[in-house]
Amino acid sequence: MKKILGVLMAVGVGAAACSSPSHTAAPIKVGAIYPLTGLQAKGGGIDEFRGVHLAADLLNRAGGVGGRPIRLVPLDVPGEDAVPQAVDRLDREGVRLLLGSYGSTISKPAAALASRKGMLFWETGAVGEMASAGAGRLSFRVAPSGSVLGSSAIRFVARRLAPMWHRPAATLRFAVAKVNDEYGGGVGDGAVNEVRKLGLHLVGEITYDPDRLDARNVIRRVAAMRPDVLFVSSYLRDGIALREQMVRQRLNLLGSIGTSSSYCMPMFGRALGSDAVGLFASDKPDAESIGPSGLRPEARRLLVRARTLYRNRYGQEMDAPALAGFAAAWVLFARVMPSARDPSPQAVAEAARKVRLPSGSLPNGSGVEFGPPGTPRAGANLRAASVIWEWTGIDRRAVVWPPAFATAPIRPIALAG
Repeated sequence: MKKILGVLMAVGVGAAACSSPSHTAAPIKVGAIYPLTGLQAKGGGIDEFRGVHLAADLLNRAGGVGGRPIRLVPLDVPGEDAVPQAVDRLDREGVRLLLGSYGSTISKPAAALASRKGMLFWETGAVGEMASAGAGRLSFRVAPSGSVLGSSAIRFVARRLAPMWHRPAATLRFAVAKVNDEYGGGVGDGAVNEVRKLGLHLVGEITYDPDRLDARNVIRRVAAMRPDVLFVSSYLRDGIALREQMVRQRLNLLGSIGTSSSYCMPMFGRALGSDAVGLFASDKPDAESIGPSGLRPEARRLLVRARTLYRNRYGQEMDAPALAGFAAAWVLFARVMPSARDPSPQAVAEAARKVRLPSGSLPNGSGVEFGPPGTPRAGANLRAASVIWEWTGIDRRAVVWPPAFATAPIRPIALAG
């Protein structure tokens, strides 16, 4: 526990994450497994946990769940190999409700193991495909899935960008490059399936290992396909390396669009400078860049309150992982658990399956409705919101689609390498 508290102090959360305000009723323990150290921590794991922590604090200030405070039990899980020990530890300590976990490579095994142990797993931000056994029964995802992000990207290109390029979508040539893990597969396959569903021209797919990336060779292979549009499902370092090779090899594209773990991240734009301008990303919104017209009044008020508290506590804006963590934890604590007959995993899961919130009800623009068990999207939030970002200038990005959340117009800039 000393190591965990040390990590929490380092990320600006502190021991309060394991405590609660003074309440007389027994607290409800909720496990929180997130990468608080390592590469995924810097990519968004810390921020997503901070959002979860803020939601618990706000709920506790309002009286908790039926008078019982939420007590987070956080564990640092830097990668997949740390999952079994973390879930086993929470199980031994009698923690039956579990939040996680930013990274798809962590969330998939965590959801599977938690379900086997009869624990509820509440996914706050990862987008890779969920383990099927407990999906919709004891496993739920509030954020949009990778397949949704991938399919949304292709639809945006076909329906919005193609007319702006004065090109029929059917004449465009699409290529896909993706990392070889749960995240890359979920998002990349979503893009590929949407290309095929819309009857568009897929010229090829490339799958690569981000730890053994030969970016020069990947882009050479892409260039040989002669695509008009390149969809990329990458992490930050490999996404930057691939874009640098596009420019170096003078790969001419009408457009390129990526997703959550690279193309939309501020560090991506800072690293690439002018070479990021004109790129698009399909992802979740952040607190600063979401247009408020798509939010219901209660969600707008909650967003303002959360942003203010987050800035005061951490000295920065709520990025997309922080807002995703906050929104997902808030709906669990404030809407699902109060309607459950008791805080057992089965009762909370039953309450989750009954929740129906219209789009715009959460501060990230989402509504809530989970796919029933046994269906293709079991456990997925069918009303999860996603947006399209564009790098509109050097170190400047904006949400450009859909109109309800957009803060800037689309600028269809051809990508001359």
